[in-house]
Amino acid sequence: MLSTFSLHQLGWRPEYARHLTLDDFEAGYPARVAAVHRGGLDVFSSRGHGTAVVPHHVNADAGIAVGDWVLVEHEADRVIRLLDRQSLVARVAAGEGHRRQSIAANLDVLFIVSSCNGDFNPSRLERYLALAIDASIMPVVVLTKADLCDDAGDYVAMAERLAPSIAVVALDATDASSVEQLAPWLAPGRTAAFVGSSGVGKSTLANRVIGEAMQLTRDIREDDARGRHTTTSREMFPTAMGAWVIDTPGMRELRLAAPSPDLGAVFDDVESLASQCRFRDCRHEDDAGCAVIQAVVEGMLDARRLDNYRKLQREAARAQRNQREEREHGRQFGAIARRAIQAKRERLEQ
Repeated sequence: MLSTFSLHQLGWRPEYARHLTLDDFEAGYPARVAAVHRGGLDVFSSRGHGTAVVPHHVNADAGIAVGDWVLVEHEADRVIRLLDRQSLVARVAAGEGHRRQSIAANLDVLFIVSSCNGDFNPSRLERYLALAIDASIMPVVVLTKADLCDDAGDYVAMAERLAPSIAVVALDATDASSVEQLAPWLAPGRTAAFVGSSGVGKSTLANRVIGEAMQLTRDIREDDARGRHTTTSREMFPTAMGAWVIDTPGMRELRLAAPSPDLGAVFDDVESLASQCRFRDCRHEDDAGCAVIQAVVEGMLDARRLDNYRKLQREAARAQRNQREEREHGRQFGAIARRAIQAKRERLEQ
């Protein structure tokens, strides 16, 4: 495996240099973030593998993410600035807070991993699909453990019904020839990430694509499909095919972070029915003349799918509300800080 990479091999695109000047290139060099630690970053660049510290003045939406491009000072190994992103997968961090958390940046494809057993959850897949499509990233549904079920085709059909235009692949993550089905999305210079719940074989699949077991995995009990995630941090790895893979910890709680996600791309059937409702502000609950509810009653629309659509809508509304509150909090804090600085200046002038 190579230890140094050209910018092209790292996935560099002309768009990343759009806002860089000659002075920027004289001050620093582009590097891609391979891992994020409390003490700084691991980066890949044409110089090879290195580290860089992040000054407090370098701001990023929801924090610098694995896959980001940064400009690093030539001599000091210090980040000068974060380059504009082509895409960002983010979530509302687990817990009671509203903090947005970056997961991966500048992705070309998001492999949404589930399995052909009790872990298969249509609502969870819809959530991941909405996340990917909203970030303008190509989603691919990957169903593992196809070799351990009686008919993997049933699971493939269920996944395809969620979003007919999305590719669905069923495979055995432990078999190299089976994993080769992912090759069309792993061309040189492209970047992919694997997301999915704990225990579905996500890290096993990522390790197989990477070409070596760079992270420990644990067996899961097939009788109840339970397991623990063993990847403890997000990290980017090169593959023998020339692509890059970002592996992520299993995410037990994934809430949408976008204030206005494009749910219509995943729930086009629901939104098409909604356009037929009598009232524009129909809540699709108990409103008279609701075409969506009527479709559920007549068996034309799955009630589970409608419930999940409503749930994601509520989360999007909550994210929008939280974003407004954070902006207002920042505005108030800025005003207080300016008044304090002005008061200090006046005291010094007396």
